[in-house]
Amino acid sequence: MKKVFVFLFLFTVLSIFLWQGIYLPRDSSLTESKLFSVEKGQNLFQIGENLEKEGLIKNKFFFDFYIFLKGAQRKLQAGEYELSPSMDIAEIAKKIISGDVAKIVVTIPEGFTVKQIEEKLGLKLPGENLEGFLFPDTYQFSIKISGEEVVKKMKENFEKKLNTKIPELGLTPKEAIIQQGKSIFEIITVASLIEKEVYNTEKCKDCKKLVSGILWKRLENNIPLQVDATITYITGKKTTKISKEETQIDSPYNTYKYLGLPIGPICNPGLESILAALYPKSSQYWYYLSVPEGETIFSKTLEEHNIAKAKYLSQ
Repeated sequence: MKKVFVFLFLFTVLSIFLWQGIYLPRDSSLTESKLFSVEKGQNLFQIGENLEKEGLIKNKFFFDFYIFLKGAQRKLQAGEYELSPSMDIAEIAKKIISGDVAKIVVTIPEGFTVKQIEEKLGLKLPGENLEGFLFPDTYQFSIKISGEEVVKKMKENFEKKLNTKIPELGLTPKEAIIQQGKSIFEIITVASLIEKEVYNTEKCKDCKKLVSGILWKRLENNIPLQVDATITYITGKKTTKISKEETQIDSPYNTYKYLGLPIGPICNPGLESILAALYPKSSQYWYYLSVPEGETIFSKTLEEHNIAKAKYLSQ
């Protein structure tokens, strides 16, 4: 009986010891997170030792014991983790086992070019013909972000958006493109022109669709598109004003010099512009002008258009 009592006493003491070691954090008052790195190829003991060295846990023994208890020693994942001494070992282990790495939230605005995305993220994006197919949205990326990760996520999102049914249409954008006998490349190129040309849809809800109608009408009638945004795409200038000399630049993107669409998209358009390219609004207009304040002015004749240019762009 005495032996049983001693055994139970020791078992209780050991259980409390282990429970405190695992479920009581090193210091609950130290809530500020720090980045902890788990390198590829590191084993359980190395990770536990580093956690103790970084002051995130009281003793590596408890971390090693808990991981062994869960049978998860082969499930620990490499990456950068946001951890703090106020987290207990069970919480820390859960993050590393699940691969819940530290993330950054990045918003890529509609109309950003590949170059602008690279500048915002501070890295080079690998691959060719990316322009137009990196969907603008808010993303979560790992702290040690790679160009490959960015391209993969943004292209996957592009595919997802193209294959998501639009309730009011009853079909997906991709189905609509096929139904109209057009190509994805063609629609995205037109959408990119619309995205860059129409600045403010609050003043005119149908502006994008009206511009789309003008662009398609000019294409069908073999009239140069003369889209100013294609010139600024070539020059890289951040202005809505272009010079007569710039309209003569020899580039397959120059819609003043060459008939038809530019050789490819000039930015990464959002869903609204893609739908506008798919569903243009017909009108009597042949010309449009986007003024610096964001308003879009439409004209039926070249004379009206020139008057609008003199009024809004000569200031």
